[in-house]
Amino acid sequence: MSLAVLKSRALAGMEAPEVSVEVHLANGLPAFHIVGLAETEVKEARDRVRAAILNAGFEMPNHRITVSLAPADLPKESGRFDLPIALGILAASRQIPAPPLARYEFAGELSLTGELRPIRGALAMTFAMQRANGHGGAFILPLANADEAALVRGAAIYPAATLLEVCHHFCAADGDARLPRHQAAPASIAFDYPDFAEVKGQQTAKRAMEVAAAGSHSILLVGPPGAGKTMLATRFTGLLPAMSDEEALEAAAVQSLTGTFAAGAWKVRPFRAPHHTSSGVALVGGGTVPRPGEISLAHCGVLFLDELPEFDRRVLEVLREPLESGRVTISRAARQAEFPARFQLIAAMNPCPCGYSGHPAQQCRCSFDAITRYQGRISGPLLDRIDMQIEVGPVEAETLQLAEDGESSQTIALRVEAALQRQLARQRKSNRYLTSREIDRYCKPDRAGQAVLHKTMLKFHWSARAYHRVLRVARTIADLDASAGVHEKHVLEAVQFRRGLRKPPDAA
Repeated sequence: MSLAVLKSRALAGMEAPEVSVEVHLANGLPAFHIVGLAETEVKEARDRVRAAILNAGFEMPNHRITVSLAPADLPKESGRFDLPIALGILAASRQIPAPPLARYEFAGELSLTGELRPIRGALAMTFAMQRANGHGGAFILPLANADEAALVRGAAIYPAATLLEVCHHFCAADGDARLPRHQAAPASIAFDYPDFAEVKGQQTAKRAMEVAAAGSHSILLVGPPGAGKTMLATRFTGLLPAMSDEEALEAAAVQSLTGTFAAGAWKVRPFRAPHHTSSGVALVGGGTVPRPGEISLAHCGVLFLDELPEFDRRVLEVLREPLESGRVTISRAARQAEFPARFQLIAAMNPCPCGYSGHPAQQCRCSFDAITRYQGRISGPLLDRIDMQIEVGPVEAETLQLAEDGESSQTIALRVEAALQRQLARQRKSNRYLTSREIDRYCKPDRAGQAVLHKTMLKFHWSARAYHRVLRVARTIADLDASAGVHEKHVLEAVQFRRGLRKPPDAA
């Protein structure tokens, strides 16, 4: 036959729409054309496919070859279409049987020698195939992507190392070796997180981190150099509950889109700490072909922004919407993509450019205007969206020398898990995601707590958003206390966790 049709998949954000790879051989001058809104890397498949077919021991047809990637209005990018194009040419020229190809989907980039190289988005493509075909579909892809794709329960995955192996799978007689079905998904591993017991002193800050972990709250740590802000942040993931299968799959799917998924990190919560020179596109995502940024790679994990005022202010402003919605939409002229971004934000900063404003022993060298400009790099709307804002003071020498190890991460994590289970039993979500109506229902404090909150709101001129966030934090503190209601002591502690940046001395 001179026509072969195979199935593959493109990537459009987190989605993987089906692509029909149609290969036609016609008489005429030898030529090789690829049509269907193909990007440059797809068009370059002509040279890779030709060399791979020849080096695998097959013949390259001396015909006019037309490859159509349908639908024509869906952009196609990357080298994932190399394998179905090569197989289509071989089937159309009758070098391999065509009928068995119909029940499979294919993706893989070919080297010139015919080896299959790993691709991005294998997990997203396998998800899409499973949703479309149930248990009736099967996927042939590179060996390096096998563990990743096998995370989709029930998916029929057939990994291959070379084009020749794939061809042998369809040409082998009964009883001969074929591609084995891959079923072994990566097992969960015990990851050794840094331990909170190593943090000397800082009882208030450690308590704040426990509350943040229990309610999925964002937190800003403000303190002088060497106070332990980074040390606290890097140990935070050890307090979080174990990832559910659904969370682990969502996080792995995002990582798959950038080719950074590792089987050894299965069910390990992401911890992303981008440098302060990162651009807005690197942080949020984007590009001509939209790809996820750091906030999406931190999905179901932690995003740590150290030296917060050193980030470009325009870069920080793009965090405002994802902090509220838990997702980010990237729009371009030709396409739109939406990525999940449910991350916990931990930010750290010095109180002034020199770092020693308000320090009990070190003299601050910064002027009032310099401190104001430095703190002003963080806009009010962004600061308003950070649930907890605490000061982390310097640690005295006696504390470092004499203090015994504090509570371990494992001990704190048990309390965090118990508090989270109370939230799930009550409202099926963590306190961070409570709506205004749910806050009125679940977070309403007693009369004394209401009086404290009313007085504090008037004193600090809090917005309605800040009011609601304090109530969410108070509800989390009550959950850690195993309290059915929110009382005055819970509100008082929540208020202390939102004291904000200390004003320069001359501001009084």
